[in-house]
Amino acid sequence: MPSLLRTRLMEDLRIRNYSPRTIATYVRCVALFAKHFGRSPDELAEGQIREYQRYLVDEKKASWAFFNQTVCALKFFYGQTLKREGIVKEIPFPKQEKRLPEVLSCGEVSKLFSFVPSLMHRTILQTMYAAGTEVDGSVGAETR
Repeated sequence: MPSLLRTRLMEDLRIRNYSPRTIATYVRCVALFAKHFGRSPDELAEGQIREYQRYLVDEKKASWAFFNQTVCALKFFYGQTLKREGIVKEIPFPKQEKRLPEVLSCGEVSKLFSFVPSLMHRTILQTMYAAGTEVDGSVGAETR
């Protein structure tokens, strides 16, 4: 990416109070996109974005997080830095993968409770665990 364009992207991100880490990530994502085609990103359009997304999913087997960062970076770059709103509307977000919660074994649960010294607190935790109450206070399956 030409240094002028990179500078403009970084300034646009800083003006909007993005963190330094996000700025670095977005610049890297746009740079990787441009490098993939061997051209400046301002010369690329919807077709190349779609092709790059397909490449990330099919060939690179990119994680959902990296794919999502790339989409966000490209949306910001084309929408805010280049002011090409038409392109931004054509960039689809990926569907977030659903992960199953980590389930503790009976032994792990017993060990966890054994570290609570107070009988009252241990009883409260065991009751919450048996009722399926989560730490944030919501009830497991009923709130999802």
